[in-house]
Amino acid sequence: MHDSTVALIELGAIFFGLGILGRLAWKIGISPIPFYLLGGLAFGSGGLVPLEGITGFASIGSEIGVILLLLLLGLEYSAAELVTGLRRSWLAGVVDIVLNATPGVAVALVLGWGPVGALAMAGVTYISSSGIVAKVLGDLGRLGNRETPVVLSILVFEDLAMAVYLPILTAVLAGATLLGGLSAIGISLLVVTLVLLLALRFGRYVSAIVDSPDPEVFLLRVLGAALLVAGVASQLQVSAAVGAFLLGIAISGSTAENATRMLEPLRDLFAAMFFVVFGLNTNPSTIPPVLAIALGLAVVTAVTKLATGWWAAKRQGIASMGRARAGAALVARGEFSIVIAGLAVSAGAVDDSLAALATAYVLIMAILGPLAARFVEPVARLVRARLRPGLH
Repeated sequence: MHDSTVALIELGAIFFGLGILGRLAWKIGISPIPFYLLGGLAFGSGGLVPLEGITGFASIGSEIGVILLLLLLGLEYSAAELVTGLRRSWLAGVVDIVLNATPGVAVALVLGWGPVGALAMAGVTYISSSGIVAKVLGDLGRLGNRETPVVLSILVFEDLAMAVYLPILTAVLAGATLLGGLSAIGISLLVVTLVLLLALRFGRYVSAIVDSPDPEVFLLRVLGAALLVAGVASQLQVSAAVGAFLLGIAISGSTAENATRMLEPLRDLFAAMFFVVFGLNTNPSTIPPVLAIALGLAVVTAVTKLATGWWAAKRQGIASMGRARAGAALVARGEFSIVIAGLAVSAGAVDDSLAALATAYVLIMAILGPLAARFVEPVARLVRARLRPGLH
């Protein structure tokens, strides 16, 4: 068959299969991310039926998926909301970094992956999946709960931390010197601060540039602007994903709402392709050797996220049940952990087994997170009931 015919058949089979897997995932109440990763593992190198006809499209499609993930994340917040969230949650955010990045650093150093691997694994274990968290909170009817603003403020801090972390990681993966690394930190902080200031003062002008009453023109403008900004950011060694995130912050008001509504289906499509591509590039045979490590890391970082949410909610005077719900809501890891691992592995600066560990870890955490959020209340009540007789 002609190459394009093979590519069309393989893409059609992948998209249709992803649709079935996604439906199955939401039906049983978990994120579809683990299913997408498993699909990629099944059809990648070393999988059941390797697919080789979609390499070009899959590569660029996964890049667009990352850009759209970060763009829509930025669209969720205005610059004012980010600044307010940062003021409210900076201390909890620092605690979050210390508790949840440390296990990743420790594992990388023990496995001999060096400082670069440690930096990558710090991000993999640190960042919660805001997409999974938001979906779970909505499904469980907890968006109006008293502890939910605490959870959201921590997620906002994590998103801002990513805007600084990703350019640093990119510079380090590119082999930057110590001076170059310090320059990357300075540039990252300067760019983030500048964009926030511009968004606060001139966000309406950015929105006006991309806005249009015609849906087709509006979609082309927003998507085109995102890809342009991402490309320029990548050329400046700031990270394409961060460029898209900062553009999302700068777009506000009804323009941001319309952009989110129109881009969500595209984001879901290309994000699914991103997870599949990550799975395609990971040999399933590399996962069993790191599975025990992934399980141990999952247990430790589930506890550290629970501790983070508990402590942050306690500072706001929230009762013990609300503290438990806040901690459990933060447990899930997902898209951004895979983004970080993908950057590290594609740069060729870390051991290939990092991809296997990240895949196994996210598979576990993307399932464990929603389950923890769903069952934390019954478990907490059961523990309280069993402890109560001993208190009298």
